[in-house]
This record gives sequence, C-alpha cells and structure tokens, in this order.
Amino acid sequence: MTKKQKALECIRILEERYPEAMCSLDYGAPYELLISTRLAAQCTDERVNLVTPALFARYPAVADFAVAKLPDVEALIRSCGLYKTKARDIIAMCRMLMENYGGVVPDTVEELTKLPGVGRKTANLVVGDVYGKPAIVCDTHCIRITNLLGLTDSKDAFKVENQLRPLLPPGKSNNFCHRLVFFGREVCIARRPQCAVCPLGHLCANRPDRQKKPAAKKRAS
Repeated sequence: MTKKQKALECIRILEERYPEAMCSLDYGAPYELLISTRLAAQCTDERVNLVTPALFARYPAVADFAVAKLPDVEALIRSCGLYKTKARDIIAMCRMLMENYGGVVPDTVEELTKLPGVGRKTANLVVGDVYGKPAIVCDTHCIRITNLLGLTDSKDAFKVENQLRPLLPPGKSNNFCHRLVFFGREVCIARRPQCAVCPLGHLCANRPDRQKKPAAKKRAS
C-alpha cells in the first residue's frame, strides 16, 4: 500500500467514525477564531471556550481590540497561560488588521502569517474553516499521529504539512486534520494509546506488535 492509498483509507475510516468534523473552538466572526487559536497555544480548547465569551463581549470588534489596554486584556485571558505574550499579540494583530487590511481577516496563509503571533497552524485553520480553502492544520495531534502511521517522518510542522499535501485530497485535508484531533483525544492518546481498539491499527507503522524485536544473541560455542 502506498502512502497515498494509506492516507485515503485513513480518511475513509475517520469520516465514518467522526462524521461531524469541526473546530473545537467556539467562534462567530473570523477574527474571533484568529484570537481563540492564539489563546489555545499551550492551553486546552475547553479553557479557551470558557474565557472567550467575556473577552468578545468586552471587545465586540477588531477595532475595539486594536485600542484595548494591555492590562485589561491580560486580566481577561490570564487563565489561558502565557497571558502577557498572548495579550500583546492579540492587540498587535488587531492593530495590524485595522491598519493594513481594513479590519478584515486575510484569506491566505501568506498574509495571515504576517500578523503578530500567527503561525502556519493558525493561518491554515482560518483559511480552511473560515474561507473554505484547502488547508492542512499541523497541530500536535496531526504531527504525532501521521508520524505513527508512517505518512510523515518529521516533528517540524512545516515539513509535515508539505509531506501531507500530496497525499490528501484538497477538499478533505482540513476536515482530516480536525478528525485527527478527535481521534487523538479518544483513541490514539499520547501517553496511553488504545491500540487494542484502534480502527487504524492495521495501517499503523508503529503498532506494538509490529515493532522490530532485537535479534537474539547467538550463544558462544
């Protein structure tokens, strides 16, 4: 089986298991997803979803974030961790959105990654979820699981993205990444993978029973 064939089979199985593929972050406007994703760095989506209602109520538009006072934003997002850096980035990105893009979130990875605090993972998420364009969101679940499956062989998000691009149909790539998140939380859990019940077990290059055993040492005659 080629890597592309394996990828297509993974897509088929995960589509059956998780028919509803969606982002775990709650948002309404495009800029809200941008901000929520920044907050989610080294923080759970659940925690972010608890914080953002009050944050977005206090600042209901990009223009409001652009003129926000740093200590006020810090106080609202403190429980997300790294709040000082995140608050600074959120205000700076919204100022840049107002100054360079008329308050509109760009629809390309190239433009989005010009914004403070926005990397390719965030940019791909916005491009895919908001604008419906082909995207590959290489978060920790995507990187770890595609490495285990043998579809990719790097821990670098950009390299993984480039390795996956020729394997995934453009129209399915974004939702495949969302489904990997669900799969990584439910079955292929980092510290306690449920290999015995894994629906992708027959495709996994790192399944325990497929690991190479060291050759037995010959006894001296």
